[in-house]
Amino acid sequence: MQPFKQRLKKPARQLRSNLTDAEQALWQKVRRKQIQGVQFYRQKPLLNFIVDFYCSKAQLVIELDGGQHFEPEYLQKDIARDKALNELGLKVLRFDNHQVLIEMDAVLAVIDRVVEERLNNI
Repeated sequence: MQPFKQRLKKPARQLRSNLTDAEQALWQKVRRKQIQGVQFYRQKPLLNFIVDFYCSKAQLVIELDGGQHFEPEYLQKDIARDKALNELGLKVLRFDNHQVLIEMDAVLAVIDRVVEERLNNI
C-alpha cells in the first residue's frame, strides 16, 4: 500500500461526492475492472496529494486537468507532484477535461495500452 497523510481521507471522500463532468465520465469507463481487469480508485490519497484515479496493480495514476492547470503556478505544482509520485514507481498520465469529454475513445486507448504495458513489466 502506498503511503498517504491521514488528514486527506475526509477531503478525498468529499471530492468523490463532487466529481467534475470529466471525472464522472471517465469513472464510468474505468470502474468495475473494465480496463484490463484491474481495479481503479477515484480521489485516492497518496503521499500529500489526492490523485484523481489510481490503479495499484498497474502502479498508475491518472490526473484530469481543468484550465487552471495550464497556468504557470499550477504547472510547477503539477511537475513537483508528478516527480514525487514517479519516485514511488508510479506512472502518471495527464489528460485535460476537454480531451476526456470529446475524445474518450482515444483517452481510453492510451489508458488501456499503458495498463497493459505496466502489467507486463511489474
